[in-house]
Amino acid sequence: MSSEVKNVVVQRNTKASRVSAVVFVPVILVLLSVPHWGSRGMISMLIEFFFYLGVSQMWNLLGGYGGLVSIGQHAYIGLGGYMLFLLTIVLNIHPLLAILGAGVICAIISIPVAGLVFRLQGAYQAIGTWVIAEVFELIFYKVTILGGGSGKSLPVPVAEAVNIPPIGRDGVLYLAALILCALVNFGAYLILCSRGGLAVKAVRDNEGAARSCGIDNVRLKLVLFVASALGTGLLGAVIYLDEFYISPTAAFDINWTCYMIFIVVIGGIGTLEGPIIGTIVFFVLRQYLSDLGSWYLIILGMLAIVIMLKMPEGIWGTICDRFDIHIFPTRRRLVFGKGEGVEV
Repeated sequence: MSSEVKNVVVQRNTKASRVSAVVFVPVILVLLSVPHWGSRGMISMLIEFFFYLGVSQMWNLLGGYGGLVSIGQHAYIGLGGYMLFLLTIVLNIHPLLAILGAGVICAIISIPVAGLVFRLQGAYQAIGTWVIAEVFELIFYKVTILGGGSGKSLPVPVAEAVNIPPIGRDGVLYLAALILCALVNFGAYLILCSRGGLAVKAVRDNEGAARSCGIDNVRLKLVLFVASALGTGLLGAVIYLDEFYISPTAAFDINWTCYMIFIVVIGGIGTLEGPIIGTIVFFVLRQYLSDLGSWYLIILGMLAIVIMLKMPEGIWGTICDRFDIHIFPTRRRLVFGKGEGVEV
């Protein structure tokens, strides 16, 4: 969108974003058709890919744009998974509706959690998010109706409820993961392109200055916190519907958050494209290095350190700075004359 005032045009779109919009349509059509021709292994891998991309984008929205560094985001993956099991097993709700219900419950629970987390600052706030995730894990160790510490599997009727011909159970879960991944990414884009998005970035850059301009810092952070919990909970429900089994140790594993941070850092924190690049790199590394055992994690850590030292803005952030390419631009540009201008 643009508006012209005295020969000055305020633009958000770039040449790269217009080209990518054209390419985006056939790519989505191909992805939507995968259940009809893709192998089971390919579909399973893509479900995981969409899951990691979605939750990493939610962490990026919270940490990269909102300045809220959470090391306990796995709380909502586990909570989303457990709420799915609770709604389907105990309340007999259809699994697809239970996914939505699980996300809404995660969003509701995140409100009082935010009240606790926002009382802390800096490193204490980050550690506080991790402590809350540990508390959730301990709680579900005591919930015997969901298996307690030994975990629980979904009953066969629940699994069969999403077995819809002709694409079957795997195809339905694939489409659910794809749609949710697209929605959380598009939702993040809409938030950042709005007037509230400008306020979010102002709060991240200088909270005191933003407050002096009349921005309600707490309300903005709460919106981001709840939105991130909602998206992460939805995707957590999908991944555990696919896994078919859940336990407190696996559901609230801190490695979920570690992988999110790794993906965002190497891809480019504070950019919508960064998590996409980071997820691709993560999956390539996992494909070729996962058989190395503990060396796999060591290599991931070393790569993250090198990226932070040599390219502190991540792979995509460095590309943006060098070539001025923005596929999902969120900044406004003041364009003068025949295209010359500056970003604001």
